[in-house]
Amino acid sequence: MYYVYVIKRENKLGYYIGYTNDLRRRFKEHNSGQKCKLLYYEAYLTEALARRRELKLKQFGGAWRSLRIRLTEK
Repeated sequence: MYYVYVIKRENKLGYYIGYTNDLRRRFKEHNSGQKCKLLYYEAYLTEALARRRELKLKQFGGAWRSLRIRLTEK
């Protein structure tokens, strides 16, 4: 299983988007430097699908904009 995730670091503006095959380990790595909050994640069966989604969120403003709207509606 592969995951695309969005985190927010406490003392920084903006968000971090990434992908991993071990979400718990990766989140611990992010938290070791400074506190952060896991805002969102999606699960994928293949690495190729996860990488494609990560790139879509990073490169295409519309995909990230619509996800950000969904995150702020909660």
